[in-house]
Amino acid sequence: MEAKLFSQSGAEVGTIQLDDYIFGIEPNVPVMHQAMVRQHANARLGLHNTRGRGEVDGSTRKLFRQKGTGRARAGSIRAPHRKGGGVAHGPHPRSYYKSMPRKMRRLAVRSALSVKFADQQVKFVDGFELASPRTKDMLVCLSALNATGKTLIVLPGRNEVVTKSINNIPGVKTLPAHYLNVVDLLTYDNVIIAQPAVAVMESYLSSPAHVDGEDA
Repeated sequence: MEAKLFSQSGAEVGTIQLDDYIFGIEPNVPVMHQAMVRQHANARLGLHNTRGRGEVDGSTRKLFRQKGTGRARAGSIRAPHRKGGGVAHGPHPRSYYKSMPRKMRRLAVRSALSVKFADQQVKFVDGFELASPRTKDMLVCLSALNATGKTLIVLPGRNEVVTKSINNIPGVKTLPAHYLNVVDLLTYDNVIIAQPAVAVMESYLSSPAHVDGEDA
């Protein structure tokens, strides 16, 4: 398949050939959902903690004798039902890590790209050429490309000039092509992909037998 190719000034400069295996597959919604749940889970730090009855301050002596007082049996002041006592069955530091096979992760990214492309929310640009980091220049580029709403810009690699030009623009984010993920693709309204980034994406997404490059 092919798509229109634009310059950073918004002018149409030609077309670009795309791999159907990346931008034209039938989206696998369950795998996309699983990938999104995994990504959110792996982003959790799991540092929440409560102190049990063995960790709070206070004496461990029995408050009063077991029988003969007419009161309920009571142990130490650290008991969970007492003010200042420990927490029973409270949360403790843990890992929320979820694993997912590489092929499924890449299928999820390809499904998300296909959804965006089918909804005409993907644009291809021949490149971003900025002399120096300048937010005003990047705003002009985004306006020329009709990038309204939240926008994700996919670059072939690190580009400090473009990244610094975008950092102060709310709702706009840059992402190297090797770090494409389902959450970012589905969160942003528009996806602008630099032409050199397409080759990077194809290097690890185009063939199920290809195992080179970083994980998606």
